[in-house]
Amino acid sequence: MHVAYWIVASLLALFYAYAGGKKLLQSKEQLQPMMGWVDRVPMPQVRLIGGLEVLGALGLLLPPLTGIAVGLAVAAAVGLALVQIGGTVLHLSRGEARVIGLNIALLVAAVAAAWLGTGWL
Repeated sequence: MHVAYWIVASLLALFYAYAGGKKLLQSKEQLQPMMGWVDRVPMPQVRLIGGLEVLGALGLLLPPLTGIAVGLAVAAAVGLALVQIGGTVLHLSRGEARVIGLNIALLVAAVAAAWLGTGWL
């Protein structure tokens, strides 16, 4: 289970560090082509989402690596699952049902990481 956790958590952390970093560092105009929803969401909220994604990525990896507060890895995975639920709701409210595939895949991966992470507890 530990190997499976590290595979899922590493892939999720890589994705969220990249996506969250973009939301933290790029302007609305730079994000617009890739994330059409930023036109409706205030930039402070976009930055908050990016920060939560980066913190979630760190939370997936650092507690198990250090052996300190390993339960935070499960909390990080649950938090990232909640981010994807919010993203799915946002896309559906915009009539973008065709683009929620990535949200669903990330949601499933985050739930899997949370479940696999319980092996650390």
